[in-house]
Amino acid sequence: MKGYWLVLGGEVTDTEAQKMYGSLWAPIAQRYGVRVNPAEVEAALLERLGTTRFIVVEFPSYEQARACYDDPEYAEAKAWALKSAKREIVLLRGDLG
Repeated sequence: MKGYWLVLGGEVTDTEAQKMYGSLWAPIAQRYGVRVNPAEVEAALLERLGTTRFIVVEFPSYEQARACYDDPEYAEAKAWALKSAKREIVLLRGDLG
């Protein structure tokens, strides 16, 4: 069964921190085999309180989604993400496709 991060993000306030996050995230995402905003997952942000961005991150399994979030390398990337914008992540198990 697949795993997903549903990322609810606010407006990016530090673009340099966001760029740093992106550069650190790319090899981690590749290692865990993720797909960002997979085409078959249709999503609409209907109600929001400070959320301006909605991102679906698909992992091959729930266990990999959890392991990625707990990965020490991701901890460094996450620090940059949190510096760039406020966000919340929901971890899901299932098949959204």
